[in-house]
This record gives sequence, C-alpha cells and structure tokens, in this order.
Amino acid sequence: MAKQKWIFEPSQRWVRVEFGGEVIADSKNVMLMIESQYELHYYFPIDDVKSEFLVESDFSEPSKYKGDSKHWTVKVGDKVAENAVFTYADDAKNRPDLSNYVAFAWDKMDHWYEETEEVFLHPRSPYHRVDTLKSSRNIRVELDGVIIAETDQPYILFETNTRTRYYIAEEDVNTEYLTPTDHHTICPYKGVASYWSVNVNGKTYENAIWGYPQPIPETPKIQGHYSFYNKKFDIYIDGELEAKSRTVSA
Repeated sequence: MAKQKWIFEPSQRWVRVEFGGEVIADSKNVMLMIESQYELHYYFPIDDVKSEFLVESDFSEPSKYKGDSKHWTVKVGDKVAENAVFTYADDAKNRPDLSNYVAFAWDKMDHWYEETEEVFLHPRSPYHRVDTLKSSRNIRVELDGVIIAETDQPYILFETNTRTRYYIAEEDVNTEYLTPTDHHTICPYKGVASYWSVNVNGKTYENAIWGYPQPIPETPKIQGHYSFYNKKFDIYIDGELEAKSRTVSA
C-alpha cells in the first residue's frame, strides 16, 4: 500500500458552519487537513462545535489510511443531515492524531464562512495559487473547422496543478454559435461558473464553454470572459495547436 501524504496544520482563518439557520461550528482554532488537491477538510476542536445539534450515529466507514470513522447526524428542528459529522480515533500509525477534532461533510451543510466571506466546495489550500496575466499572444479557438473565438489580448490563467486556461473577452467571441445552459460548477478559487453549449455545422456540443460572471474578488480579471475546454476545441497559441488534455475541469 502506498504511503498517504498528509498535511495537518493550524489555519489562521476564522471558520464557521451553518445548517438550518444555526451556526453549528465556530472556531478560530481550526486545523486544515490536506489529503490531495481536491480532498481538503477543516477539523474543528470538539469544544467549538455545538453538541446540542449532534445525534450520535452507529454508522462507521473504514479507510485504509485513516482507520474507522465515527459519525454524528446534525439535526436542527426538522432539518436533518445524516452522518454529516465525523472523526477518527487515535489508532492509526501513519496519520495525524484526529481524536480531539471533528470534521463536517462539506456538501451536507448549508453555508461555510472564512472570516465573513462565504466559501464553496472545500477549503482553499494555502499551497494553491491562481495567477491571471494579461497577454498579447494570439489565441484562436476552432471547432469542427469553425472559428469560435480569436484574440490578441487574452487573459491567461495559471493555476496550481491545473491546465493553463485562456480567457477571451466577449467581443472577440462569435457568440452567435453559443447557447447559455442551466449548468453551473463551483470553484473555491474562482467562484460559480456558468456554461454555454456550442452549435456548429448542425452539431451541438453541450457545456463546452464556461465563464465566471461574478468571480470571487481574488480573480476579477476573468469577469466577462469565456474559456474553452481544450479537450473539445482546437486551440491555437500563436499559430501552434495546443496538445489535447485528458481531463476536463473549469
């Protein structure tokens, strides 16, 4: 079995969790657990969690790295989140001692806050960086031989462990090929993404383009711009075709 890499360290952020109109956890002493790029949790000291809203559960889930979990259900009035709180006993040799802390299933809670700002999907890693740079590279985006966008003034977004993305202003996009959809995704580092399908040569490519109409304050430059899935489009950088990606992420 490969050895799991852990980062378990104090966070300087004031973190709160809301459910059913109540603050369930409120702490300035949370620990941040980073297991991978997409597996991040805040662990709260037990004293900073309101136990009156927790109901002990018989549910347990084994993990080859962390051991067996102990769970609680969150109950506020008639609103219930089954097995939404979990912790681990101090019986695993190769991971940090989690026995005095509890964590919450992020998507089972209503709201999460760092300081006074709401955060989405999972904690932001202090080791994850997003840089958005103005460029004069020529970016041309084609689909099935049709030019969908072309610009000499893109914003290029460099994100840790993520493929470089090119954001193109609306005036440089042939929006007559685009149809907005109801699909949305959430990024902790950029905000809520909206999507467009592309219709060319009688074919529809669903949710192939995305943008952030209201990005979080840390990434304001991409507001009003479009980006394109490299896996679906032919993207030319200064005339050179970019290699296709095996992954799809906004």
